[in-house]
Amino acid sequence: MLQSIAKLPLAVALQALSLLFSPASAATITLSIPPSPQIPNPAALPPSTHATLTALGASFLAPLTTDNTFVFRNVTPGSYLGDVHCATHGFAPLRVDVISVTAGDDDKKTGGDGVSLRVWETFRGNDWENKGEEIRPAVVGGAFPVKVLGSKIYYTERGSFNVLSILKNPMILMGLVSLALFIGMPKLVENMDPEMRAEFEEQSKKNPMNSLMSGPQPGSNPMGNFDVAGFLAGQGSGSKEESEPSSGNGGKKAGRVVYVWKFTDLAFGLLFFSSDIND
Repeated sequence: MLQSIAKLPLAVALQALSLLFSPASAATITLSIPPSPQIPNPAALPPSTHATLTALGASFLAPLTTDNTFVFRNVTPGSYLGDVHCATHGFAPLRVDVISVTAGDDDKKTGGDGVSLRVWETFRGNDWENKGEEIRPAVVGGAFPVKVLGSKIYYTERGSFNVLSILKNPMILMGLVSLALFIGMPKLVENMDPEMRAEFEEQSKKNPMNSLMSGPQPGSNPMGNFDVAGFLAGQGSGSKEESEPSSGNGGKKAGRVVYVWKFTDLAFGLLFFSSDIND
C-alpha cells in the first residue's frame, strides 16, 4: 500500500495518507443558509463568506458553496463553536457537539460512521452549558440551518438639520421669552395713559426687585424686610391700598398696572434665577 502511494504525485499521496491515517470516528457536518426576509437570495453573499468550527486545540474552516452550504469533513468528536463570518450580515453562533457512538447504537448515528451530531443555539458571553433551542437537521441533505440576525451597518447616517430641535433648547426658549419682554414692555408703556404711566413708575420705585437687579449697597441687605410670599400673593405692604377698588376707570387701570408689573417682576425673577443655576 505504501509503495503504491509513493509512485503517485505528491498532492495525491498526501490526500491518500490523510485518508489512511484519519480516525475512524470522524463526522461530516453541513451548515446551510436558507432564504429569509433578511437574505432572500443567499447566493448573493460575498465570496469571502465562510464558516468555522473552533474548540480547544482544533479548528475547521469551510467556504460557502454554490448551494449555500458549509461542509466540514473529518471533524473529530468534541464540542465546537460554529460561526459564520460574513462582511454584510450577522449570523447566530451555534454549539456543535460531535459525540462518539458505540457499535450497538446505530440509531443515534447522524453525522457519519460512529458519531452523532447535536446542534444548539448558543449565546456569547454566557456559560458554555447555557444552550438555546436545539436545531434539527433538514430532512433532505441533513444540513443544519443557520439563523440570520440581520445586516451589518458600518456607517451612521448624519442627522438632518431641524429648526424645531433648536427651538426646543431651554436656553433658546429663555432667550425668546426675554426678547419678547424687552420688546413688548416698551410698547406696552408707550400705549399707556399718562395716569397709568405715572402709577407704573411709582410701583417700579417701590418694587424691591430693582435693588436686586441694580446691585446691593455695601453692607446692606438687598432684600431688607421684603416678604416674597406676601408680594406674590398680593398681601405685602401697600397692597391693600393698591387692591382697594377706586372710583371710575382709574381704579381698574391702577389694578391692571399692578398685575402687569407683578407678572413682569415674576418673569424676570425666574429668568435670573434660572440663569444663576445654569452658571
